[in-house]
Amino acid sequence: MTNNPPDARQLRTILITVSIALMAVIASVTGLNVAQTHLAVEFGAAHDTVLWIINSYTLTLAALLLPLGAIGDRLGRKPMLVAGLGIFGAANLLAAMAPTAEVMIAARVAAGAGAAMIMPITLAVITSTFPDEQRGKAIGVWTGVAGGGGVLGMFLSALLVDVADWRWLFALPLALVAVALGLTLKAVPDSRERSAHPFDTVGALTSSVAVAGLIFVLQEGPERGWTAPATLLSLAIGLAAGIGFVAWELRRRDASLLDVRLFRERGLAGGSITLLAVFGVQAGIAVVLFPFFQAVLGWSGLVSTAAMMPMALMMMLTSGLAPRMAARIGARATMTAGIALAGAGLALMALFVSAADGYLSILPGMLAMGIGMGLSMTPSTEAITGSLPPEKQGVASALNDITREFGTALGVAMLGALVAAGYRGAIDDRLHGIPQDAADIAREGIANAAAVSDSAGGHAQQLVHAAQESFVDGWQQAMWAGVAVLGALLAYIALRGPKNPAVVAEPALSSADR
Repeated sequence: MTNNPPDARQLRTILITVSIALMAVIASVTGLNVAQTHLAVEFGAAHDTVLWIINSYTLTLAALLLPLGAIGDRLGRKPMLVAGLGIFGAANLLAAMAPTAEVMIAARVAAGAGAAMIMPITLAVITSTFPDEQRGKAIGVWTGVAGGGGVLGMFLSALLVDVADWRWLFALPLALVAVALGLTLKAVPDSRERSAHPFDTVGALTSSVAVAGLIFVLQEGPERGWTAPATLLSLAIGLAAGIGFVAWELRRRDASLLDVRLFRERGLAGGSITLLAVFGVQAGIAVVLFPFFQAVLGWSGLVSTAAMMPMALMMMLTSGLAPRMAARIGARATMTAGIALAGAGLALMALFVSAADGYLSILPGMLAMGIGMGLSMTPSTEAITGSLPPEKQGVASALNDITREFGTALGVAMLGALVAAGYRGAIDDRLHGIPQDAADIAREGIANAAAVSDSAGGHAQQLVHAAQESFVDGWQQAMWAGVAVLGALLAYIALRGPKNPAVVAEPALSSADR
């Protein structure tokens, strides 16, 4: 437990510290996406290798979140945060100097391990340090950074690539780590919880295998194919490990890594499902927004990233306002309003998106989406952390983060597949008169259509226009799928969501009807 309660000034410093540390982790999730071509050229790497350089970080991060969050609860949150920042910083320095793709992948795996030490601890420090009356505001800031930090990190990364070199991408997380490490050593108090039970090693191992297996499926399925042997094997391993984890945790009960019985509690179930769906939709929207900006509107990567900033800023702003709203009308009503706004934003984008009208046709929907996500994320996070007892706040934070990672991977896979399928289904009727070879390439995707348009002779403009219109059709299909997901979530939360702002629950299950 924390010894002396920190004063207001120290609390502000703690919040700044964990926000900077979280920003370093989040920025590294999306940063390398803007440098895929540079990585391929620098290392002479195939597309699959480049994807591994990017995905190995998030795969490692997701797999290790739960066990490392639990270890941080026991060994001390400050030492875990310091160690995580050290490992993360060293790994990013190695990545910046990596001579080969293999070294880069190893560095990214190490960075993912360091990030898994950092991310759950940042939220656990807030929930274990801030008094009840200030905790909601602090969690609002944390969720704003977690939700909007990826877009901000991608923008800064795109700027660095444009004005310098792709290796300068690692300067951003290194600078953030240096500041966060100094502030952590100075201001963050140590807190740890004593447990009468030994560490749940079996639970830690099975949870890691389950998360890694299922995330691998979602990351690699679109590339390798959903029926490829590696995909099916990973799915089988992930599901078997997941079932084994649940069975083992039920057997361990109070000595478990994560008491799965607590999912009967409204706050934990509702908060987890909300974050899964909301982050899935957000990540999926990013997948379809960037091709729209670049291939349909013809914008650069930097301008395309900047175009995402209004949605990210709305999300960060309303994440900070959500605790006040939840205190007045309740967590369930706040989450319901947020989900409804996010769904309305998707519907606006689906109804009014147009290649001719460009950015202004989707900006109102993006703003509504950002506001809705901000309102729903903070009370969902509070519901999760408030459902687990104080000695399990590292685990609660890790569960919150795993839910986000799963939602992100699921949203990218599903909405990306819907856009691709909608595009292929729509473009055939628009390719009449196009030379066969060019038409075949154009069917593969809008970027392929743009690349091959020069070989279409007098049909070049027709081919480009057909690809743009077909992409918009696929876009609308994905948007309406997102509306359906959020509509189902809205009904669930309206009926079964937490009724009040989350408070820390006792270990028993007496709060099941809260």
